[in-house]
Amino acid sequence: MILQQLANNHMLHAVLIAWFLAQFLKVPMEYLLNHNLNWGLWFSSGGMPSSHSALVTAAVASTGLYSGFDTPAFAVAVALAMVVIYDATGVRRQAGIQAQRINTMISELFMGHPISEERLKEVLGHTPRQVIAGVLLGIAISVSVWLIWPPVN
Repeated sequence: MILQQLANNHMLHAVLIAWFLAQFLKVPMEYLLNHNLNWGLWFSSGGMPSSHSALVTAAVASTGLYSGFDTPAFAVAVALAMVVIYDATGVRRQAGIQAQRINTMISELFMGHPISEERLKEVLGHTPRQVIAGVLLGIAISVSVWLIWPPVN
C-alpha cells in the first residue's frame, strides 16, 4: 500500500528528479564553465546548478500544479523554498567565502612548509546565477512531470 502510494506521488517524483538532475549536471557544467572535471561534485553541495533550489522549487511548483496555487500547502512550500534559497545564497555562501579566506591565510602563513591539515570546504553556498539555474530546472521538471502525469480529478 505504501509503495503504491509512493509510486503514485508525482509531486515526489518531480522533486526527486529535479534534485537528481541538478546533482548530475554539476560535473558537466563545471567542465563547461571552468574546464575542470570534478566527479566529486556529484556528491557535494555547491556548484551549478543549485540542487537545493531545484528541489524546493520543484516542490513549490508541483504543489501549485497538483494541489492548487490557492492552498495552504502551496503557501507552506513557498515559505520553505524562501528559507532554503536564502540559506543557499546567503549563509552558506558566506561560510564558503570564509573557508576560502582561512585556507589562503593558512597557505600564506605556512608557505614553504608541508601542512598536513585538511583544507576547509570552500564550495558550500551558491551564487545567484547557480540558484536561478536551479530554480528554472525545478520549474521545468515540475511542469514536465505534471504534463506527463496530470492530476486525476
